[in-house]
Amino acid sequence: MSTTSEPGLRVPRPTRPEAVGAGYPFSAVLGMADMRLALLLNAVNPAIGGVLVRGEKGTAKSTAVRALAALLPPVGRVAGCRFACDPDAPDPRCPDGPHPAVPAAERRPAALVELPVGAAEDRVVGSLDLERALADGVRAYEPGLLAAAHRGVLYVDEVNLLHDHLVDLLLDAAAMGRCHVEREGVSVSHAARFLLVGTMNPEEGELRPQLLDRFGLTVEVAASRDPAVRVEVVRRRLDADADPAGFAARWAGEDAAVARQVADARARLDQVVLTDAALRQIAEVCAAFDVDGMRADIVTARAAVAHAAWQGRDRVTADDVRVAARLALPHRRRRDPFDTPGLDEQRLDEALDRAQDEHVGSPDDDTGADDGSDGGTGPDDGPDGGTGPDGGTGPDGGTGPDGGPDGGAPADAPRSDGDTGFVDPTGRAPDQSTAQPPEPGSPGPDDSPRDPRPVAAPQHGLRARLFTAPGIGEGVPGRRSRARTGRGRTTGARVPASRPGALHLPATVRAAAPHQVARGRAKGPLRLRPIDVREAVREGREGNLVLFVVDASGSMGARHRMSAVKGAVLALLTDAYQRRDKVAVVAFRGAGAQVLLPATASVLAASTRLAELPTGGRTPLAEGLLAAAELLRVERLRDPRRRPLTLIVTDGRATAGTDPLPRAARAAAVLRATGAPCVVVDCESGPVRLDLARRLANQLAAAHHPLPTVTTTPLAALATAGFGAQRSVV
Repeated sequence: MSTTSEPGLRVPRPTRPEAVGAGYPFSAVLGMADMRLALLLNAVNPAIGGVLVRGEKGTAKSTAVRALAALLPPVGRVAGCRFACDPDAPDPRCPDGPHPAVPAAERRPAALVELPVGAAEDRVVGSLDLERALADGVRAYEPGLLAAAHRGVLYVDEVNLLHDHLVDLLLDAAAMGRCHVEREGVSVSHAARFLLVGTMNPEEGELRPQLLDRFGLTVEVAASRDPAVRVEVVRRRLDADADPAGFAARWAGEDAAVARQVADARARLDQVVLTDAALRQIAEVCAAFDVDGMRADIVTARAAVAHAAWQGRDRVTADDVRVAARLALPHRRRRDPFDTPGLDEQRLDEALDRAQDEHVGSPDDDTGADDGSDGGTGPDDGPDGGTGPDGGTGPDGGTGPDGGPDGGAPADAPRSDGDTGFVDPTGRAPDQSTAQPPEPGSPGPDDSPRDPRPVAAPQHGLRARLFTAPGIGEGVPGRRSRARTGRGRTTGARVPASRPGALHLPATVRAAAPHQVARGRAKGPLRLRPIDVREAVREGREGNLVLFVVDASGSMGARHRMSAVKGAVLALLTDAYQRRDKVAVVAFRGAGAQVLLPATASVLAASTRLAELPTGGRTPLAEGLLAAAELLRVERLRDPRRRPLTLIVTDGRATAGTDPLPRAARAAAVLRATGAPCVVVDCESGPVRLDLARRLANQLAAAHHPLPTVTTTPLAALATAGFGAQRSVV
């Protein structure tokens, strides 16, 4: 059964609901040239170190990754080995070994293992099999997801939401090719070589630069703004939903050709020559972009070799270096959380030209014009200069079922810009509209017209005070407030609610000891039962929700004052980033308050909204406090384990509406009733001081800090919710 939305476009129902989204062909993913190229290069040489795909939601990130696994060649393994040992070269340290000299072998498709965001450490690396330990008295190792992913693909969706220590484990295993487990009396090491792919939406938060650097390649993806391309994407999705088997069959030829090209490139990889000239270009490019360490050079070299093998060449050319640098360097240029990833391609070309000029006429010079490095086509390159499967002579650069040049794209579809997907055919960049500021209120005594000049740039590099929530929470692991988490020092034991985490051995023994006579033990080993198990209670640090409530009214609008305010807030945002917090921003001015940014882990988004924040109008302090209370109420329902910390940046004035000061006092009582600890950052300046911000802090039972003290000392200050007590740390 189907419905018709317009002539020529049928919208069928899926034949089998469970088949929706499964088995989508890799070649049918339209556009996203850089993402597909990065995935294929890692399939050719997993030693590159994996791919991080950054982009907005709904851009086929997960679809492409899942489709890639089907293109990888099947792997042979020792029969019955839980660690997928290669029968031609079994791992001598395999926990299931030692294997026979000529073991029985079996073949299986390359594994695709998906790591859930909420996975615990023992699920990732493996742990002691407690059931066998308690029932049989033997010490047995239960493999984790890293063992299952060996010689396959390990896919982590929303990798930026995964806890840092788990990301460290994944990247260490990917870099070393082995997983080492030292926990609960188990000491195990097993091979763990896999193609690591992570996807993330930057709006949900960023990875630390140290973790970004561990990913070999990174790509930015965005949906096309061209209607013709969007129509074709929808058409393919609907066709795949209606007839998954038939849709996959139509693209089977293209997928098979890509799989053959991957296998051929793998076989050719060891024969590709990386010349001194190419190495000089790589070093010149990495030095030009001032990247830290040597990992960038190594990854770029490996990616350039893989690209040459993918293109069918036996020598690395300048074009291979350029493509590799575009994928390996953008995320390594970030020095702080407010730097946006990206690469200036003009600087890249200049660095390549400098290296080329220094080696013109050298015996191994292969950077001449016939290699396509000047943007033209060389003998081995496709119509796009050989920059990847969408522009080369490989199967993904041929014609698909729809006769288009991009494996099925309409013939008039715009080409990919290679960095952010597709651009509008008129040449306009994708929409990047921002939220409109609230309208200013009616004139008042502290109103001032908005200065048409931009606010002076805030000072960067300031160090913020440490503000923490009181008590001990149960929140997500982080680095701000005290909490009971899965990591940290052991403070006690408890009966596990479900599957136990870290075993607390002394408490387990104490729980079993009174029952030994009843269990018939006279001598010998302690007789344990599952009800005896106790897990460790550990105290570490948690991440909080840091809510910024910023006064943007006319009384705050002086250029020097707003610059100081933004500098302090940027320092606090940097602190929130380092401590793995979520942040939210509420601004009030004119007639009301506006949620500039809902709760997110992206401090880059918060800093962008603050940079665009206009000033002027009356001061609706009551509306700002009420908006903060409502946001906290909603976030408590969404994420009840994450404790909030509210930072109110204001001079304390209230001028909007009737009875502004009494209404502000009532709003403060509402915010105080939420129980969320608050800090008032006092922005009042000048020789005449009204101390309205201090009065607001008393009404909120909040800590009070003058603006200059927020960033001038590294000493910690505790933001308490001790009602009736108000502190000021100077």
